[in-house]
Amino acid sequence: MQRITLSVDDELADVLDRHMTTHRYASRSEALRDILRGVEARQRLGDGGKANDFCVATLAYVYDHETRGLGQRLTQSQHRHHDLQVATLHVHLDHDSCLEVSVLRGPVNAVRALADDTVSQRGVRHGQLHLVPADRARGRHSHGGGSHEHEHIHA
Repeated sequence: MQRITLSVDDELADVLDRHMTTHRYASRSEALRDILRGVEARQRLGDGGKANDFCVATLAYVYDHETRGLGQRLTQSQHRHHDLQVATLHVHLDHDSCLEVSVLRGPVNAVRALADDTVSQRGVRHGQLHLVPADRARGRHSHGGGSHEHEHIHA
C-alpha cells in the first residue's frame, strides 16, 4: 500500500468529511479509496469500454403486474437471456405492484441491453441497474471431493 499526501482547500475537505460521516467511513483514507474504486469502475464500464468487458450486476425495478401481458413479457425476456440471469427475487409490494431484483453476469453491453429492454417496458417503474466490473478466471482446485476446474468471478 502506498501513502500519499493530498492537499485540498477547506471546502473540499469539508465535502470529504461530510461524505465520510454520512456513509460512516472510519477514516478519510477509506472514504477516498472507495471514491477512487468508483472512478475506476466507471472508467472500466464506461461507453469507451470493450464490448466484451465482463461485469456482475443487479437490476432492480418495480412494475405493475396488472399491465396487460407484462409479467409474461418479463418472464420471456429472462428466459431469452438465461445466459445472463443468475437469480431473480420477486416481492409482492401491494395488490398491484411487484419488486424484482435480478442478479446478472456477462458482457457489459449485453447486460445493459437486457436492463434497457426490461425497464423500458410499459408498466415498469423505478428501474435501476448497478454494474460492477469483474474478471473471470479458470482454476483447478479441490472443494473436498477431488480436484476439478471451474470459473471464478473476481469483482
